[in-house]
Amino acid sequence: MTKKTIKKTTILFAVILVFIVAAISALLYLSTLLKPLDINSTKSSRFVIPKGQAISIIGQRLQEEKLIKNAYAFRFVVAKEKLVNKIQAGSFDISASMSVSEIANYLTIGTEDVWITLLEGWRTEEIAEYLEAQDLDSFNKEEFITMAKPNEGMLYPDTYLIPREISSEQIYNLLLNTFDLKVVQGLSEEIAGSQRDFNQVLIMASLVEREAKTFEQMRRVAGILWNRIDLGMALQADATLQYVNGYDRVQKKWWAVPSSEDKKQKSPYNTYLNPGLPPKPISNPSLNAIKATLDSLESDDRFYIHANDGTMYYASTLEGHNANVNKYLR
Repeated sequence: MTKKTIKKTTILFAVILVFIVAAISALLYLSTLLKPLDINSTKSSRFVIPKGQAISIIGQRLQEEKLIKNAYAFRFVVAKEKLVNKIQAGSFDISASMSVSEIANYLTIGTEDVWITLLEGWRTEEIAEYLEAQDLDSFNKEEFITMAKPNEGMLYPDTYLIPREISSEQIYNLLLNTFDLKVVQGLSEEIAGSQRDFNQVLIMASLVEREAKTFEQMRRVAGILWNRIDLGMALQADATLQYVNGYDRVQKKWWAVPSSEDKKQKSPYNTYLNPGLPPKPISNPSLNAIKATLDSLESDDRFYIHANDGTMYYASTLEGHNANVNKYLR
């Protein structure tokens, strides 16, 4: 064997040796990352996975909440053990004493928690009916309505993860607390800077939620309704008639289209007969509806209509309004 050959062999051996050492070091490091963050931990943390959250985000959150050592190690285990499509949304009690593999597999087990979605613009009775249909162990529809109805408008519409055994009072408090967090605290500067009383804003937002769809429509409708109030005009909002009518047994739904006769009903919520706002909110508005009401669009408009295709048309005069009615509704 020549010196040149010996030199090449030595270099090749050195390269292989370095590769082996590096591979062993990497495996040892990975093995360390897969072990529990704190094997002696006796505490557990509530970890909630929303629907559709990516594996990478879940891993990052686990690391940030000090439940695992490394997010990439979690992704490695999930891929290696073919758990990518098995991770469940839900609420989990996780301890730092668990290994990454134990945590990953634990997250594939469905929980007893229930995801609920309360839609914007629902009234208390609709919320109660929906919750009753979720087969919650301790929920009572009538009890919930009795508690919640006085605070119509503050039952914050959102998606929640709740225990199946949650009580009517606990759900009620959850909705109120979320309203306080998202609206009272979240919009504190906007509320403080408004020239309107917040109770008026909330009532108006509950109408706007039912009368408009998009954020810009909400801003414009809110501006029109504020204009009518400032001018002493009746609001003439059909949503208030729908609130008075409640559940329509003929059309079998809430918020059924009102008739011309409904405009004659004697009710403080009938904004065709009574000027100003109704005494309380008629629905539980979205954050967007409240924002739109606080930052309504200034214009000279006094009227609006919904065309049959859903498009909204606006007018500043009765003549213009009648022209819109004749053109788009007849």
